Amino acid sequence: MDWPQPPTSDGPLRYIATRRACAAHIVSHMKVHLIDGTYELFRQHFGQAARHSEPVPNAATIGVLASTLQLVAQGATHIGVASDHVIESFRNDLWPGYKTSAGMAEELLTQIPLMETALEAMGMTTWAMVDHEADDALAAAAMVADADPRVEQVLIITPDKDLGQCVHGTRVVQYDRRKDEIIDEAAVIARFGVAPSSIADYLALVGDSADGYPGLAGWGAKSASAVLARFATIEAIPASADEWGIEGLRGAAKLAASLDSQRDLALLFRRIATVVTDIDVGVVDDWRWRGVTPAFAELAGQIGAVHLIERAARLAKKIDAR
Repeated sequence: MDWPQPPTSDGPLRYIATRRACAAHIVSHMKVHLIDGTYELFRQHFGQAARHSEPVPNAATIGVLASTLQLVAQGATHIGVASDHVIESFRNDLWPGYKTSAGMAEELLTQIPLMETALEAMGMTTWAMVDHEADDALAAAAMVADADPRVEQVLIITPDKDLGQCVHGTRVVQYDRRKDEIIDEAAVIARFGVAPSSIADYLALVGDSADGYPGLAGWGAKSASAVLARFATIEAIPASADEWGIEGLRGAAKLAASLDSQRDLALLFRRIATVVTDIDVGVVDDWRWRGVTPAFAELAGQIGAVHLIERAARLAKKIDAR
């Protein structure tokens, strides 16, 4: 949008009001896109495998670069990508069965640092996590963006149920690119039967096989959602099922006994499931994409992504013209 020209001898108040209106228009349309880079790498890798019997080397990394530029082409301006530079994190010290890199395909493990380097060269804000996980960086960034009054909406680009705890109304949402589906607070409640603030408690009770912790014996999705919909947190659940006041809940006494005997374990699982938000991810202005760095052309050539050089240059010109 073109700014109004400064006033000459008259109309200064009209000028100020018009300039503020222009600024408000720009601010109200700012959306922040936060990408789960590890998930995207996996998505691209297995997508390539489905399309080609013998994918080209670094195909997943090239796919992440291309899909990130596609977001820019669709209007994204402020982008952050979080990745698990090291699959293991502090959570492995909390629970011995927590997920590790064991069994991961070597071509995926070697592409994680390559993807990070390539994204940085492409000018994208990239958080490569070592002690924490990509989910933690995404959660921290979502909190920063949510607190910025200039931001209209925050889109956390991953279907990972753990990030459901970050969803806030329709302002902070998840976006599943594969399904082209927005997951807002109503969608979280519809799926899990609990509000975003209870997602970590829910996962603690039912467990998460993908992350490697089992939950509590006897507890399943229906029982956890029914009880947490009433009490919200594990601490608030009475020890006796007689105090629950939930009609039609099968095996309530056994569920209460299981929780009573393993409450400390449930709280440990909740700690594991809870995203960490006190991570330095910068501020929203840091995440604005301004085009590629001088290193991108050489790196793109090395990995077989020369076609992205001109595409990125065209998009950068469009960004400058906005």
